[in-house]
Amino acid sequence: MLRSFGLALLVAVPAALACVWLDTPLPWLIGPLFSTAAACMLGASLAAPVQVRQAGQWAIGTALGLYFSAPVLAVLARYAPWIALAVLFALALGVAGAWLLRRVSGTDHATAFFAMAVGGASEMAVQGERHGALVERVAAAHSLRIMMVVGTIPFIVRALHASAGLPEFVPAASEVHYPGLAVLALATAAGALLLTRRDLPNAWVIGPLVVALALTAAGIHLSRLPEWAIRTGQLFIGVSLGTRFTPAFVHTAPRFLASVAACTGVALLLAAGFALALAQFAGLHWGTAVLATSPGGIAEMALTARVLNLGVPVVTAFHVTRMAVVVLAVGPVYRRRKP
Repeated sequence: MLRSFGLALLVAVPAALACVWLDTPLPWLIGPLFSTAAACMLGASLAAPVQVRQAGQWAIGTALGLYFSAPVLAVLARYAPWIALAVLFALALGVAGAWLLRRVSGTDHATAFFAMAVGGASEMAVQGERHGALVERVAAAHSLRIMMVVGTIPFIVRALHASAGLPEFVPAASEVHYPGLAVLALATAAGALLLTRRDLPNAWVIGPLVVALALTAAGIHLSRLPEWAIRTGQLFIGVSLGTRFTPAFVHTAPRFLASVAACTGVALLLAAGFALALAQFAGLHWGTAVLATSPGGIAEMALTARVLNLGVPVVTAFHVTRMAVVVLAVGPVYRRRKP
């Protein structure tokens, strides 16, 4: 496993540096993701240990939690009704996507439903397996969705100058203080381990985020996270996502994957329309609204918001709430709608 991970880094790091040179958004995520995915689909034996993914998630969760000062939480409270509406939209988008995927691909109901649910890949695969879905197709669909989201939304939002003239959201801790950083790392890792023991989803993002948020809201500013740690976190997440792809992915029911790509494209357009309406009624900047309601993951969309100086806490709050509700509700919703 270590040798395969070392090879993955040899592919990922040059790709990240190339993306830095090309000035792409999220170079330390996008470069590793696309390069390792391509290498794996061509037959390279690359892998990322689960601890690598967890380390990447810890870095991003901790970095995001440091934005949530008491004044920021007060601002977020005003958006609670809109967050609830966005969660309902995400559930409806998944149901509509499942109906469309079933129509165009001819796959079974369970596979279509869990393949298009707007949740985490691993959580949807586990729940899909419990309800008789084809797990490999569900996993492939979510991998393709994340790749499409990461490969389009950050580029489009940046190209349209979404952050022009916006006030910056910054972490409450203004500088790196290494003794404080050590305490912060221990506290946030403990939060991740606690959620892991309780078998909660995305524990290595949510646990550190909640602990860092609680400390920041209480006015305890131990340290901000060094930029190298955030870049390493992006690198690890990119490698972890990219190494999910295999040569078999290309041959996994081509009609099914093409249908997933088409349905994901429709979902992205519907989400963009919903985001623009939400921005109008909720008083959000359109770029923040697009990232907050896109069918992407917490880490990818919040990182995009951070790089573009958009509403990082707003985007994070929308995605964390959506993730929690979807994970809890997707099973009951499926059983209610099962033919």
